[in-house]
Formats: sequence, C-alpha cells, structure tokens
Amino acid sequence: MNYSRKTGKLISTNFERYFMDWYKVALESEFFDNTRKVVQVAGRKVLVLRFKHEYLAVDNACPHLRFPLEQGTVTDDCGIICPFHHSAFDLRTGDVKEWSPWPPGLGRILGAISREKALKVYATKVEDGYVWVNPDFL
Repeated sequence: MNYSRKTGKLISTNFERYFMDWYKVALESEFFDNTRKVVQVAGRKVLVLRFKHEYLAVDNACPHLRFPLEQGTVTDDCGIICPFHHSAFDLRTGDVKEWSPWPPGLGRILGAISREKALKVYATKVEDGYVWVNPDFL
C-alpha cells in the first residue's frame, strides 16, 4: 500500500501505474534502519532514507544555502538537521522546524540571506524488492 505523506490517504494503484513517473533507485535489501543513499532521479540529487521501517525521499540540498543534507542528523521525530547551519526539516512533509539557528548570533543574519522555505519531499514505494521514487509527487 502506498500513502501520500501529506494527506495520509491511500494512493490509487491504477493512478500510480498510469499517471506517475516512478524511478527505481535501489534494492530494498540495501537499506537497514537509518540507512541513507543519494541517488539521481530525473536530474536531481535525492536523499533516500529508511527511518523506522519507512522509506523517505527528499531533495539532497538544504533549501537555505543548497548545502548537501546527506550527512545531516536524523532526529527521533523524523526530522533532518543540516550539518552546516543547523536548519531543521520534517522528512515526511518538508516543513521547516527551525531556520538557520547556527552559528549563534550570525545564524539569524545567514537566515535572512534566504527566506524560509520547505524542503522538497518525494513519494516513495517499495515494489518487487526495489525502492522507487517519484520526483514530481507530493
């Protein structure tokens, strides 16, 4: 079963099959909990993670200054913290949890360089032993 991370509703299999571009990105067996992998999907670098038995896919670039998120800290509440300026995002929705709090004092100035914006998230599914990502969904 595949659910939209934004609405929590089941996505129709027929709709998926005929109207969405899914990309096979990895074998399911390559992932254990907390495994992450950067893959190319439709010309984009996408960070695919397995978090508490759930597959998640997000843009690998932090929306603040476009630094890579692959080495970011994944939090227990399903967030990711940018390793550079510590901006934090929800991995399921992309919502901003905290915008550029670091370094102290200077973080607010750096945060003003780029307006607050959500992290891009992508639909995932596991089918036939593979992890799939849809770059144009959610």
